[in-house]
Amino acid sequence: FKSYFYSKLCKEYSEVLKVMRTIDDRIVHALNTTVPTASFSGKVDATQTCKELYESLMEAHLSRDKAIKSCITETSAVVGQLREERAKDGDNLSVIKQLRKEQTKLKLMQSELNVEEVVNDRSLKVFNERCRIHYTSPKIK
Repeated sequence: FKSYFYSKLCKEYSEVLKVMRTIDDRIVHALNTTVPTASFSGKVDATQTCKELYESLMEAHLSRDKAIKSCITETSAVVGQLREERAKDGDNLSVIKQLRKEQTKLKLMQSELNVEEVVNDRSLKVFNERCRIHYTSPKIK
């Protein structure tokens, strides 16, 4: 299943990453609906709620990081193979065209790692602002 997923991600990475980033996109809503305000703090275990949300965030971040790096590795291998083909037959336009396409795809995937860092930082900042009095994440201790 994972290899199929990574293969699909590598082909349609922007759409799949968009879906995978849903938890980060909805972090504020999740915090507003699950972490109680001071007046309702007795009705919900805020520590447990924050811990579970943190674990979900970390799982999502790790999963996306692995997926992106897997695609980078896969695409790098394709680029290497196409470079070898181009070296053997430098006049083959279809190889040159495919190589450019794969190189562009590789650059976009590498830039996704930077986007991922920004998304993760933003989500953790929001999480920490809202959960800091209830739960201290292991990364912050």
